[in-house]
Amino acid sequence: MGAVAYDPKVVTIWEGFRDWFARKELAFDYVLYSNYERQVEALVAGEIDVAWNSPLAWDRTRRLAAGTGGDVRALAMRDSDCDLTSVVVVRADSGIDDVAGLAGRAVGVGAVDSPQATLIPLAHLRACGLVPGTDFEVRFHDVGVGKHGDHVGGERDAARALAAGDLDAACMIDGNHLLFITEGTLAASETRVISQTPAFDHCNFTALASGPADRLERFRALLLGMSYSDPDVRPLLDLEGLREWRDGRTSGYGPLERAVDELGFYDGDGNVTAAGYSP
Repeated sequence: MGAVAYDPKVVTIWEGFRDWFARKELAFDYVLYSNYERQVEALVAGEIDVAWNSPLAWDRTRRLAAGTGGDVRALAMRDSDCDLTSVVVVRADSGIDDVAGLAGRAVGVGAVDSPQATLIPLAHLRACGLVPGTDFEVRFHDVGVGKHGDHVGGERDAARALAAGDLDAACMIDGNHLLFITEGTLAASETRVISQTPAFDHCNFTALASGPADRLERFRALLLGMSYSDPDVRPLLDLEGLREWRDGRTSGYGPLERAVDELGFYDGDGNVTAAGYSP
């Protein structure tokens, strides 16, 4: 399995899961990648059987596989990956009451490759009638580029810039908006949400449809059988941010797929076309 090393805890998580899978008699090992683009290419090349993918990595895998006549599967995902939204936040005293008020303003986003803090919100603002980079200035906060927004630093930097008055608005996933209020980066009484994106899904375990069916099904079945009440796996699930694994679904990726097309991040065959993107 491939995973991206976005944080030191990734080693703890997958070392723990490897030991747990071994006790269940599944031969399992993991490979860490520095960025999702390399991980996607390794999966499509058959170097790994399954990848713990960001939603953007899922989309690129799907495009690359389709370009060669192949197909992909979403084996499983976290309960916390389903039905998320992102928000556009302004200061309460800004005088900006709706998206139209962002015309001519500076809007902060996360890293250039963040689905939740950049791609989906920018496409949402476009759907609301404002073209990014034309009707308003986009200011990227490129922390952990190549890790597809797994690093919260870009969103936090945008939130800090908003609080300091350097931005007119900032985009972030709704869960991080609450986190930034809790930790004091944003003051609840001093910020206001003016728009919210449609719901979307996040990470999944991605495999090629041509992959080793028996081993992948055993892997999926063991994931779905993990119990939060199991003291051996509960700390690992907490680190990974879930209470249960669910069957993978693909119905929640429409908003990101449209954003990728509209903003030109990948072409139809999965080639990177985003200007200046170098993970």
